[in-house]
Amino acid sequence: MRTSITYRITGLMFLLIALTVFLLVYLANQQMTDLFQDYVGQTGHMMHMGMGQQEREFLASVHQALIWVGAGIMIVGLATSYALARSITVPLRTLSGAVQEIARGNYRQRVVIDSGDEVEQVARAFNGMAESLETNNQLRKRLLADIAHELRTPLAVIQGNLEGMLDGVVAMDREQVNSLYEETVQLNRLIGELRDLSLAEAGQLVLDKQPTDIGQLVARALSMIKPLADEKGVVAESALTDVPPAEVDASRINQVIYNLLTNAIRYTPAGGRIVVAAGQVEGGKAGWLKLSVSDTGQGIAAEDLPFIFEHFYRADKSRARRSGGSGIGLAVVRQLVEAHDGWVDVESAPGKGSTFYVYLPLGGQK
Repeated sequence: MRTSITYRITGLMFLLIALTVFLLVYLANQQMTDLFQDYVGQTGHMMHMGMGQQEREFLASVHQALIWVGAGIMIVGLATSYALARSITVPLRTLSGAVQEIARGNYRQRVVIDSGDEVEQVARAFNGMAESLETNNQLRKRLLADIAHELRTPLAVIQGNLEGMLDGVVAMDREQVNSLYEETVQLNRLIGELRDLSLAEAGQLVLDKQPTDIGQLVARALSMIKPLADEKGVVAESALTDVPPAEVDASRINQVIYNLLTNAIRYTPAGGRIVVAAGQVEGGKAGWLKLSVSDTGQGIAAEDLPFIFEHFYRADKSRARRSGGSGIGLAVVRQLVEAHDGWVDVESAPGKGSTFYVYLPLGGQK
């Protein structure tokens, strides 16, 4: 049989108070008796006769008064103990009820406790956890919807074209076959990014780290995106200084740089410029490699910045393909960089372009 913590705290505190009061009353009575006997024996007219009836009655009244005072203190102590115990247990019961609501799926549950002590700190931690769970739940729902959307679009294009070919409505020429091929490539790339993303988030992404020249990776990525940049009328160039080799998985970091560059090209108008820079900054045991990709594009609104690296997040809520990609490229960037024990950051303002930063540890430190 479980006992409420309120009664346990009350009982322990009351027992401590009762023992203290009993001990004080007993010692006071004993001291009062000894002192009074000494006083009567030393100053009385008949020392050898001891205390008389009046003296005994006086001592009895004093003893009775001490007992009543002790009983009063114990009653007040009991009430105070119970009130103190409830001040602790009532907020805990509130937290318990909120935890049960969270377990039922009510992630909007919050608790308000203004006790100014550790219980309030626990309440704040709980509210932070509940807010995080609510956000993650919303992101999960949106993730499922966005995955379905992103997979359905190329599949619908492929299906529509194939049905048109079978019905003789769409010519089965090289141009149509090439269009279907591009859709399958895009679909395969999306599936690959989703796989990498899930492996990185689960901590199961295998990395083949080797000392790597980041300058070569940047040059390779710039060469890969040059046709896309030329078609858009955008200049993409490198401004690298002497950068020490970093121990990274070259293919994964190349994917990071490529995703950042394609994202910059997508949101930079014709005549714009993209600059890739890198350098060593202090920190950790051997410093950090700081890689930046800056553009002169449209920039990112302040309300979108905290979510820019989330799955499928795009500032354009219409999700039209002409306005952007699938919205997973930056999420892949963050996960791949964090898998290398680094981190990503972004600075941007509407109309002033954006700069994405990638920090990678040098010397293998975390």
